[in-house]
Amino acid sequence: MTRRSIFTATLFALMVSGCAAISAPKLPYPAFVQAADLPDMFVAVLPGVRAKPLAGNLRTRTSSNLIELPADWKGSTGGAPGKSVEIYVLAGELKLSEFVLGAGAYAYIPPGSLGFNITTDDGAQVLYFLDDIDASSVIRSPMIMDSALIEWVETSPGRFTKELRSDPGSGARSWLLRIEPGAESPWTSSSVVREGFMVAGQFQDSECFNGEPRTWQYTPGGYFLRPADVLNGGPESTASTETIWFLREQQPGEESTSPVCFYTPPAEDDE
Repeated sequence: MTRRSIFTATLFALMVSGCAAISAPKLPYPAFVQAADLPDMFVAVLPGVRAKPLAGNLRTRTSSNLIELPADWKGSTGGAPGKSVEIYVLAGELKLSEFVLGAGAYAYIPPGSLGFNITTDDGAQVLYFLDDIDASSVIRSPMIMDSALIEWVETSPGRFTKELRSDPGSGARSWLLRIEPGAESPWTSSSVVREGFMVAGQFQDSECFNGEPRTWQYTPGGYFLRPADVLNGGPESTASTETIWFLREQQPGEESTSPVCFYTPPAEDDE
């Protein structure tokens, strides 16, 4: 996702946020967003389903959504030619084709795999992402898994990850991050756009903007769409309780750390 796409997503979030809480720091990109503050909208590709639109690009029709599948709902994955669908189940249970997906289940449906039926008896809350496919992608078959069957891998004291998808061709990846109370959070940046949704916990985070920390609390339903090379974390970032994030990057990226929050001039806008 380019910086222009980030700008489009920011405008999209502002348009739909209405009277969202105004106490969180104001930034030129989506951060410290709480899905509960966003109004409901219908999802065209999922008839009868309402969603909290987290971000999107109106030109390319890509989007990130928190959706509520009502009880006794029947439909399909809602994909489109040239688009992939990514699903993470937050609560409830649904059936994707013959596979039963409960809380923590993950599915990736690439283009050419359309026609996957979805049903739910009692309803489900789901993260739903519609993305342009990268021609360099190697994963061209559907992936369906239960994240509970994947072991947590400790990456630093008090911080653990579960890899859900990692495409060796495009570099796109999705993963879970668990942060324990007391774990240090150094100033960290990624060389590509990073998207995150808080699944559980309570976490105070800082965004480094114009060389100054902007700090606020995330609770379940918290969301950000952070541009490349933007620092976040720092000494004020801490988990009050065990915190779990669902994270995504759509390009190969490298993570780097810094001892301080410092100002960096904005990069030229991508075409």
